[in-house]
Amino acid sequence: MSEVLTILTLTSIWISLLMGLLTLSGAVSFWLPKSRQKITVGSLPYYPLITLVVPAHNEELVIKQTISAILNLNYPHNKLEILLYADNCTDETAEMMRKTVLEESVHDQKIRVVERSGNGGKAGVLNDALKIATGKYIGVYDADAVPEKNALYFLVKKILEKPNRYKAVFGRNKTRNAQHNFLTKCINQEIVVTQRIQHVGIWQLFRIGRIPGTNFIIETDYVKKIGGWTNGALTEDTDISFKIMQEGMLIALAYSSEAFQQEPERIKDYYFQRLRWAKGNYQVVMANFKHLFDKSNWRVKLEVFYYSCTFFWFNAAIVLSDAFLISNLVALLIQLWRPETAIPFDFYSSNIMITQLLLFNWLLMILLYVLQINTAMATQYGQATTEQIWLSLISYFTYSQLFIVISIHAIISVLLDTVFHRDGSKWIKTKRFMD
Repeated sequence: MSEVLTILTLTSIWISLLMGLLTLSGAVSFWLPKSRQKITVGSLPYYPLITLVVPAHNEELVIKQTISAILNLNYPHNKLEILLYADNCTDETAEMMRKTVLEESVHDQKIRVVERSGNGGKAGVLNDALKIATGKYIGVYDADAVPEKNALYFLVKKILEKPNRYKAVFGRNKTRNAQHNFLTKCINQEIVVTQRIQHVGIWQLFRIGRIPGTNFIIETDYVKKIGGWTNGALTEDTDISFKIMQEGMLIALAYSSEAFQQEPERIKDYYFQRLRWAKGNYQVVMANFKHLFDKSNWRVKLEVFYYSCTFFWFNAAIVLSDAFLISNLVALLIQLWRPETAIPFDFYSSNIMITQLLLFNWLLMILLYVLQINTAMATQYGQATTEQIWLSLISYFTYSQLFIVISIHAIISVLLDTVFHRDGSKWIKTKRFMD
């Protein structure tokens, strides 16, 4: 039995490595031609009216910078409608919104501050905004996400390329407090790989896009057609991405559009933020798992398969392989004093110790992990440094292992929510910092 389980685990890890290499190859094929291209900002064919929504729940420390950046976007002021939502706030978020608008807005900017007391979380805010939005497209920026001056310009430019097919367009996000401590440096590497390798690679290979939580625009009438956002969803971005793909439409990548978001600076804040994201993704995957076996759009099937592999299959394989490797290594150490100790996971018939294969697999996983991070860093001038190589090696044994713990916690929590009918939409607010 142990041999069968070991073979399945090894095979699973090899498949995950192949999928990782495939995504990496897609990203490299995307970025190589771009390395010689100069990004320019010209005039657009026309400037559609955009409704920008900023959901904020107790964000008094960071909201000013975000509003200031939005007010200074390179987009005609008379083509912007800005909705600032203070969602169930108990601090001075609403007052800070009004103060910033009063001090920094100009006369032709349409801005509305809304103090909201409804439920549904961020998805509830977006659905409320959907009812009053007048723009052809709705754009979303989280309260801590500071858009670069041309971020909205590049989003609109991309969606105008194929307005009948592109129903949403997303940009890239960066960590604005990346150098604060070891944790934020590791988070920055994770964000960089997610944005510049995974999102880019999947888009290049399959034209599959994934709406992030911030820095995206989506067609207003289309959102209404598909029923808006799911109130209470922990990851409303993943949820609506599946809805769009199910309709056969595309979510396009505007790689030059960038926003800078604040990441957690303490382990506790990071843990509960990622736990919420993991739970939300598990909920969406479980809700859409049936599409693997029906006549759904092929992109939906591929995305469900990808998420299922990432969050269920491969995580389980990694946990088992680590357990096998550690068990065998401990047994080998014990054999130094007690030679009769048996190796728990060993192919006795061929006398080949499975420990060697597990160790080889482990080295391959580390190599791919480091390769992905440093390839991602190399896509932007000056970021691929020796420090990043050493940081990626250290983070593999620390930061990335913590995510496995979070994933296990998330799936247990989702299962318990289902069994005991608990409200799984409750979450702990991520603490913000002045920067």
